[in-house]
Amino acid sequence: MTAIGTLAAEGQASLFLMLAGVVLVVLLIGAFWYGSRRRRREAPPVEQNPVAQCRADSWQTYPGS
Repeated sequence: MTAIGTLAAEGQASLFLMLAGVVLVVLLIGAFWYGSRRRRREAPPVEQNPVAQCRADSWQTYPGS
């Protein structure tokens, strides 16, 4: 094989890897975009009992124990 043929053969693999990288980046951006849209559509979290909120960091879990 000549030098030009060798360089052309090596360039095919790097071109494939560059295209695979671009496809991967596009898929990741698309997944982030889809997830953020889905997150915005979710219902807001239900508010908890205010007494339970103030006791959330305590060791005692039940008032009687």
